[in-house]
Amino acid sequence: MTTTNNWASFENREPAFAEVVRARFALYPHHVLGTLRKDGSPRLTGLNVDIRGGELWLGMMPGSMKAKDLQRDPRFALHTNPGAGEEMPDGDVRISGRAIELLDPPELHRYAEETETPHPFHLFHADLTEVVHTGIDGDDLVVRTWTPAGGLHTLRRGSDDEPPREDPAGTGS
Repeated sequence: MTTTNNWASFENREPAFAEVVRARFALYPHHVLGTLRKDGSPRLTGLNVDIRGGELWLGMMPGSMKAKDLQRDPRFALHTNPGAGEEMPDGDVRISGRAIELLDPPELHRYAEETETPHPFHLFHADLTEVVHTGIDGDDLVVRTWTPAGGLHTLRRGSDDEPPREDPAGTGS
């Protein structure tokens, strides 16, 4: 059931960054999932996200178009709910990866009992390929990006014409 680059792997490698990302998802219950339609065009839909047991879970109603999209092509992008207003003091988070459907009936039943999810449903866990947090620090736009192969990198961009610069401390906002 586990993936090579599941939430637990990300959290073990970058615990402080993972906590920032988890907290941002926890601010609002609904987020935006991007999948690929049969013709390759994008589909955006609302989704609740659950991070538990070392996995980032994507749950869906039976027969939903987003579930069918992921069964056909598991690539996805997940964007946190931006919330009210324009300030976004906690930044913005995007996660990309591959969704792996959980099909084992006892495991699905266990998850449903733990989360009070009504049957039937589709449940996918995420194999992460990229996690991005964008925030503001003073006059800088700070973009922190984690990938399994590259680890965590932080870029800062000021409001001037200077090119983005690598933040060696990697602390971000």
